[in-house]
Amino acid sequence: MLNNIIDRIKLPFRKDKELYLALEEIIGFLPHNIAYYKLALMHKSIGHRGPIEPVKDSKKSKGKKGKGDQPKGKKLNNERLEFLGDAILDAVVGDIVYTHFPGKPEGFLTNTRSKLVQRETLGKLAQEVGLSRLILSSGRSASHNSYMGGNAFEALVGAMYLDRGYDACMKFMQERILGRYINIDKMAYKEVNFKSKLIEWTQKNRIQMTFRLEDQSKDQNGSPTFKYTVVLETIDGSTGIGFSKKESQQHACEETLKRLKKDSAYLDSIFAAKTERTKMEEEPVLNVPDTEEKKDDFIVINESQESSNEQIEQLEATIDEEMDLSDVTAEPKEMSREDIIAAAEAEAYEENNVIEQNEN
Repeated sequence: MLNNIIDRIKLPFRKDKELYLALEEIIGFLPHNIAYYKLALMHKSIGHRGPIEPVKDSKKSKGKKGKGDQPKGKKLNNERLEFLGDAILDAVVGDIVYTHFPGKPEGFLTNTRSKLVQRETLGKLAQEVGLSRLILSSGRSASHNSYMGGNAFEALVGAMYLDRGYDACMKFMQERILGRYINIDKMAYKEVNFKSKLIEWTQKNRIQMTFRLEDQSKDQNGSPTFKYTVVLETIDGSTGIGFSKKESQQHACEETLKRLKKDSAYLDSIFAAKTERTKMEEEPVLNVPDTEEKKDDFIVINESQESSNEQIEQLEATIDEEMDLSDVTAEPKEMSREDIIAAAEAEAYEENNVIEQNEN
């Protein structure tokens, strides 16, 4: 409390009065060491050089040094504070989630914490609290870059931890963030379907997507565990582990989506594999059909036609036998056609009379 009063008294005489007031509006208190916060707001694109770490004591060191005697040091940016803030956020949010949801299993708590500290969420928070407009960058718009804002949010937490300690970070998250911008209960039960998002992306880009089961076993408590890998075209994506197929595939899809955004070489390899596949599918058939006609290949004789032809041949043979005139005795040279027919009729008449006599 006494430190806050002293900081308030010193405020009118501060060189960076506007920055102090802007940070107070965001974090809820006046910074002790503004150097940490300046570093947290410094994006790597600035390329500014200075001391390796912010100087805690503003007093100048003893001894005179010329301008050329002071070392430039390493490039200053918020990456180290981002690393520290990421770890502190995990601990603080994990503490809050553990206390807020008594009795919930480890998987539920882990998923809830992940939703609260994911880069997209932190980027939106940086925009909402006004942190994005304070970020120093070179030729970039922090207001439209969720990664830049999310990184700065983590770095801000790292700066608060170094400046005021763990309790200040916990109070900031409980009162300034969860109390104003996030409903922890809605966030916990919100289902983020990363699998659907990845499927939608693959369908839009006509990418083939499959899942490969890597392992199916049981943990030390006897609970079944699954391990799946996402395969896009023929390129392996990320691998996820879970207590169900759905959970493991969700984790695999989430990490694959992150990799697609960050790893341009991975993205290029997928589209190269797609190009190779579609090229193979569209290759022409080299065997050109023959244009020469085959004789009689269009004539089809079925069994009914063959049997019909046989019947016609038999009928013609029967007619020939009935019309056979070889047994008619006559002299071809002396008898005309009319004489031959008359003789045949007479012979037939005689045979008919003989038959009638026999019957009588």
